[in-house]
Amino acid sequence: MLMAHPAVLRDLVERYETARAHHAEQGSDASRRRLEDVTYTLCVSTGTRRPEDALAVARQQLATAPRAADTVRRVKNAAPVAGTEVQLTA
Repeated sequence: MLMAHPAVLRDLVERYETARAHHAEQGSDASRRRLEDVTYTLCVSTGTRRPEDALAVARQQLATAPRAADTVRRVKNAAPVAGTEVQLTA
């Protein structure tokens, strides 16, 4: 199954938690719609049907995914140093 990028999942989990808290405080139709929208997107992104399952899947994936800063650091460390020769092979 194809899963969302970790940065997307982090954003969705944060948006879900914010929308859920906001709806608990406001209880308005607008806050309910925002919560439903982000819940739907989170479920689709994790291949689940219930928000509890979507959160569990997202958190499990995020626990094992490298952080963006770690990825950037690995790429920078792997980049050739200026003035060195790079040979491409086929």
